[in-house]
Amino acid sequence: MTTQATQQAIDAVWRIEAAKIIAGVARLVRDVGLAEELAQDALVAALEHWPESGVPNNPGAWLMTTAKNRALDHLRREKLLAAKHEEMGHELEAQEALIVPDFVDALDAARADQIGDDLLRLIFTACHPVLSTEARTALTLKLLGGLSTGEIARAFLVPEPTIAQRIVRAKRTLSAAKVPFELPRGDAIAPRLASVLEVIYLIFNEGYTATAGDDWMRPALCDEAVRLGRVLAGLAPDEPEVHGLVALMELQASRAAARIDAQGRPVLLLDQDRGRWDQLLIRRGLGGLERVEALGGALGLYALQAAIAACHARARSAADTDWAQIAALYDALAQTAPSPVIELNRAVAVGMAFGPAEGLALVDAMRDEPSLQNYQWLPSVRGDLLAKLGRHDEARAEFERAAALTRNERERALLLQRALALPSSGPAQTH
Repeated sequence: MTTQATQQAIDAVWRIEAAKIIAGVARLVRDVGLAEELAQDALVAALEHWPESGVPNNPGAWLMTTAKNRALDHLRREKLLAAKHEEMGHELEAQEALIVPDFVDALDAARADQIGDDLLRLIFTACHPVLSTEARTALTLKLLGGLSTGEIARAFLVPEPTIAQRIVRAKRTLSAAKVPFELPRGDAIAPRLASVLEVIYLIFNEGYTATAGDDWMRPALCDEAVRLGRVLAGLAPDEPEVHGLVALMELQASRAAARIDAQGRPVLLLDQDRGRWDQLLIRRGLGGLERVEALGGALGLYALQAAIAACHARARSAADTDWAQIAALYDALAQTAPSPVIELNRAVAVGMAFGPAEGLALVDAMRDEPSLQNYQWLPSVRGDLLAKLGRHDEARAEFERAAALTRNERERALLLQRALALPSSGPAQTH
């Protein structure tokens, strides 16, 4: 194997195995930052040895063994828990005994469960509420996604030093706060799980509709969020909201190929070629939604949003969409998690189901909402409703205002195009 091929193999293995290795080491050293450093040491060792010796038959186990050996060396060198050194040694030997050597192809059930528990601990630690949302997002992508600092920076259009500082501060904060590397128990589970799901969906949304930059979408971030969601669903199979989030992301991701044209320009939902929607993802999403309902979580935050996405997925054409059902689901969502953004989306559904005048009345009631003053979708939605009512001059002004608020170049071009396409206003239409 050439040096370049070996490097590509190492990169691929690291992307897949990094989270497991960091999680396994973190259980031993009880420090996420230190665990990542030791895992990186194992990666450096692979870069040094594999070009000469070749990629092992079980590269993940090789990296895990090397990283845990580094952890053992560190613990002995620092003489941590000196009073319990002998007990710690026995525990480490027991842990080492569970490492699968290169010539073993499969993990036994006990070790698979152990890795699952470690990954779950790592997810809950990286998404701990003691960290800011930005820090949780960066740390999650670094530790669980295996993304480099540069990749995260490019994805969010933030300077690489900024992301690096966020990650360093996040690890220091976790250490200073003495956040234990363990699964939350009892009343601590719900808020911690909500934080985990929030971070994963934030990553997905940034990929689905980029906040800024030249691209409408960043598919790699969507893919990474779906992967993380599926990992979490496998680790927490009885949590309906986890399955609700995965179903929501899969149903939304099913439209990815139809959301941009050949030139990368946005294609709005009602204009999309539904023949390009991914039917496999739709089936998976609908199946996940059925599982949520079986678990009794149909009224959860993500389950309700998944149900809305399912209404679109089931409609063979835009005209077949059950907008009345979508409006009813938004009503339920507004009761579960009231927010101005949900109310704005409800106004869109009401406008589609019962006419633009009804939708506009709801939007106009939100025009003074402080949290929506710099939210480009408020004037964009209002412009769309005004255009349908034939109030073209007002609609044009709203589209132009929305374009001025967005930081995404593709979105700005779309909004300005919609403004330019409007004719001069004639008499208002009756609907």
